[in-house]
Amino acid sequence: MQANILHSDIVIVGGGPVGALAALRLKQAGRDVLLIEARAKDAPLRDARALALSWYSREQLAAAGAWPDSLPATDIDTVHVSQQAAWGRTVISRDDLALPHLGAVVDYPVLAASLGDALQQQGVAVCWQHKVTAVQSLARYASLTVEDAAGQRRQLTARLVVLAEGGALAETLPGIRRHVHDYQQSALLAEVTASLPHEHIAYERFADDGPFALLPHGKGMMLVWTRTPAEAQRLHDADEATVLAELQQAFGERLGSFRAIGARTVFPLLLRQLNRVVSGRVVMIGNAAQTMHPVAAQGFNLGLRDAVGLTELVAAAADPGDAAVLRRYAAQRRMDSHAVVGFTHGLIRLFDGAHPLVKTLRGAGMNMLDSLPPLRKRFAGHLVFGV
Repeated sequence: MQANILHSDIVIVGGGPVGALAALRLKQAGRDVLLIEARAKDAPLRDARALALSWYSREQLAAAGAWPDSLPATDIDTVHVSQQAAWGRTVISRDDLALPHLGAVVDYPVLAASLGDALQQQGVAVCWQHKVTAVQSLARYASLTVEDAAGQRRQLTARLVVLAEGGALAETLPGIRRHVHDYQQSALLAEVTASLPHEHIAYERFADDGPFALLPHGKGMMLVWTRTPAEAQRLHDADEATVLAELQQAFGERLGSFRAIGARTVFPLLLRQLNRVVSGRVVMIGNAAQTMHPVAAQGFNLGLRDAVGLTELVAAAADPGDAAVLRRYAAQRRMDSHAVVGFTHGLIRLFDGAHPLVKTLRGAGMNMLDSLPPLRKRFAGHLVFGV
């Protein structure tokens, strides 16, 4: 850590997209902000995720200077929702909301690099390769213990600390508890190619063995397939022909035939949510506040809305860590957070099962949503802009 940095008005812990967006917005608002990130500045990111961003998220990143026109991303213009071997479907289009696109898919390392460039270009103070080992909230300021790559520790103070790192720091704070639900599921992630073009359509399909998404990704599709841990590992280890055949059986021929699948990654699926997102002068956003099932691709967008909501409130505050300011933030974000977590959690329960009667009822619900434009547009608006 630079020797002259002992205090900052606002300290953000975690330099992922959510923390970086918050830092950029606060810097643009003229606030004294310091970002602390555990990884080295030029360390390669080995993260296979492709992120599905809503149009609102994309616009917020663009406004912060982190989404240049040259950023390699694939637009989403339509979302097609269906279930395997049963009637009923919902199609959401960019025309429903009169938007240029519903969203975009971008590789995590690409977005992280773009955010890193924006942080440097806009002069945001960043302590790379530093780890916060402890945080404590006092009456007039918060205190952080920061450790550098050599193991040297220093104390840092701030009027507001924003945890965006997704780790365990939040659980050390008074009054904070984390609810954890293990779905007993894992997600298989891989890029696939098909014989027909995706035409910028994202597919969400509720298959008998688990829901999966196919996201437009360059000329191919990014597959996120939810299975039991054992089944996900089996598909990870299986030969290419086996995986493609099972995917073809679950999806059908809307994209023609699946021809190839790339490197596969498996990760477990858990719901984690804090009982509250504020403790004294410390506030939690993004994965520090909640992580959720990837169905409907809502978690990352919710985290970016956390960053936007917080910065809008504290940007002009005389004291960014004032209790009244943080209470307003918590109240404003509660509805969106609880609604999105409840929605994704409910989807997993609703589509868990292949009984013909249950599938018929689900199909009827999807057809009703599809056939009622006002209801469909309202639903689409919540997906893109939050609640």
